[in-house]
Amino acid sequence: GPVFPLTTAEADTGLTAERTVTWDFAMGAYEDGSPRQWGAQVTDDYVLTNPTDSDITVTALYPFAGTLAGLGTIGTTVTVDGAETPYALHAGPYAGGFRDAGVDDGSTWNLSPPDSFDDYADLLESGAYLAQALGDSPSLDTPVTVYRFSDFAAPHGEYRAATQAVTLSIDPEETTILTYGFNGFSRDDDNAWQRYDYFVPDGVQAESDLKLLVVLGEDIGDYTLQGYADGGCDEPIDGVSCTVTREETTLDAVLSELCRAELANQRQTSQWPGLADLSLSLYQRAVTEAVLSSGALADTPADRYIDGRLDDFLWDVLVQERVLYLSFPVTVPAGGSVTVSASLWKAPSYDFGCSGSENVGLQGYDLATALGSALTFTSQTAALANTENIEIVRQNLGFDLENGVTEVTLDPAEPHYYLEIRPLEG
Repeated sequence: GPVFPLTTAEADTGLTAERTVTWDFAMGAYEDGSPRQWGAQVTDDYVLTNPTDSDITVTALYPFAGTLAGLGTIGTTVTVDGAETPYALHAGPYAGGFRDAGVDDGSTWNLSPPDSFDDYADLLESGAYLAQALGDSPSLDTPVTVYRFSDFAAPHGEYRAATQAVTLSIDPEETTILTYGFNGFSRDDDNAWQRYDYFVPDGVQAESDLKLLVVLGEDIGDYTLQGYADGGCDEPIDGVSCTVTREETTLDAVLSELCRAELANQRQTSQWPGLADLSLSLYQRAVTEAVLSSGALADTPADRYIDGRLDDFLWDVLVQERVLYLSFPVTVPAGGSVTVSASLWKAPSYDFGCSGSENVGLQGYDLATALGSALTFTSQTAALANTENIEIVRQNLGFDLENGVTEVTLDPAEPHYYLEIRPLEG
């Protein structure tokens, strides 16, 4: 996604703004210390001016494209008149859609994140996306019946992939089943027969001890439990057992428990440092919005979630592209000005090495001048720093590194500026 402009929660502020965006291409490093030219540190500076004779206080909003899991890598900070200021974090819903799995059949098995400036323009132009991000969190007080599995036992010494399966029959018009901690799913639509299975936890492999069947609508009736030699569920075995408890609660309470468990697990095992600061409420809100928009409660559920695995939602929500907003108050005195600065690390757009594209090896950076902003811009400037290790391949900004032109004036009426660079050899 592009670097977006600062905006405000208020529609007509009376403030004017001068903006300077700087991409700093200082050399980075791999984990082993070897040099790496990848990404840029972006500083987005604003001088907000109040031409009126009264102080103006606004709720400033700084938008940026990213993921919940990547918050720690992006590392956003905000200063007001040079002093770092605290902010609240708001997250918009998933910014993309779904696509087929390589066969043009209209299916929705794979994620389809936004991949162009126009995608983000369509997302933000109307203001509806921002309104949703700042609005109240949806609540799922839908009553559910939960079957909880615990106290597992299996002959792991003989069967390393010992599996337990739950088999039942339902009326799909009356009952929907969601799961957590289950690995396999089979069904026979003609006979409304369904089987859910999981590898029995052995305390060694990374297998969750939290396993739930969540029933929406009419409760299930009789079910059978059977142990198998492995996840194929072809070879029945003895010695597999568990305890099943039944409880009535709400889907909101279930998602709260699962989000808490997933965050705890990812913080222990994940390489995403930002998860340490991700709030439970923000995460649960994103999961709830995903369940409502593309899951079992959606008007048209995505094929990707047809098995009802809540595990898939909980992971996808962490890595789905979205626009996030930093919210903080700013008071501009009558006849005066205030400087606001946002800093973040920006990963580039790029083509994978296997794509066959002529653009492999290029890094792309985009800038939105006024998209989604309520501010009136009187000037905008773009600048580059530490450019000795890059060359510019394509742009519409006007930089000329050979002649030392590393700062250019932008036209606020031009909605989209872009820069494509290549790291220099050596």
